[in-house]
Amino acid sequence: MVYALFVGASAFVVSVIAGHWVVNFLGGRNWGKRISALGPASHAVKAGTPTMGGLLIFGTVFLVTAPTNLFDKLSIFLPLGIIVATGTLGLIDDFLTLEGRGDGRGLNKRLKVGLLLALGLSAALVLYYGLEAQSINVPALGKYNMGLWYIPTAVVIFLVTTSAVAITDGLDALAGGTTALAFAVYGVIAFLQEQDFLATFCLTVVGATLGFLWYNAHPARLFMGDTGALALGSTLAVVALMTGWWLLLPVVGVVFVLEGAATLIQIAYFRLSGGKRIFRMTPLHHHFELMGWSEPQIVTRFWLIGMVGGLLGIALALTD
Repeated sequence: MVYALFVGASAFVVSVIAGHWVVNFLGGRNWGKRISALGPASHAVKAGTPTMGGLLIFGTVFLVTAPTNLFDKLSIFLPLGIIVATGTLGLIDDFLTLEGRGDGRGLNKRLKVGLLLALGLSAALVLYYGLEAQSINVPALGKYNMGLWYIPTAVVIFLVTTSAVAITDGLDALAGGTTALAFAVYGVIAFLQEQDFLATFCLTVVGATLGFLWYNAHPARLFMGDTGALALGSTLAVVALMTGWWLLLPVVGVVFVLEGAATLIQIAYFRLSGGKRIFRMTPLHHHFELMGWSEPQIVTRFWLIGMVGGLLGIALALTD
């Protein structure tokens, strides 16, 4: 674990140093975020803030993992490959949404979902056949083999987690902070399972994300965009599946669950009621903004909820 902590700390240093260059590079090319008119009016001041900052996260993870955590650890190629692949997909999508580029809609939604589905299926097949991760861990009850049902289940977990993290990404430091917490929790769980290499990878992601938060702290100088949200969400799902404790994702990622569930409820109620709403605006963080909470208040309180979820997740994992 000592080695994992040193690697995670190194990732933070690399990320902070590289972040200065990334901010200047993106800002110098005016690759700024296009702010949707459907969001809170207060977000108009964020227009033009450099996006695609997720490049800093998955780039740092790759640069640090390659020399420190790949030798004789072929299983790490899976989460590393996923964070780079989905990060690159998000990078393309973000580039197409920049101010002054086309209609700002990004990739075709069906194409984007199709590519994520393909990546999720690829990850599920590698997990099942390559890593023989075919089971579910249930708190206090033990491990159960799922057989071939594991593959579609893993794909659903991949897609749902990726989408939930992307929905959460809407306030300065919100998605970055909550995903860093979740990866830290799974790093502890992996260490308890004596998967030191996976624990090292998780803490590398934590360090890289904390370095990104150096520039994403309110008021943000850099947004992660889908470049970061897709990379972090998909990789979190893969890491959870590798530990076998993916059933704890709704606990460890409780903020993502709340954000995703509120959005689904809002859409369903809006359609069924003929235009009425339960929340003032979704995703959920916008609801609290319109209630008068400041952005730092919302982010800090959601972090606290995430911390409690993380503590409960570790506690439940210890009941095995």
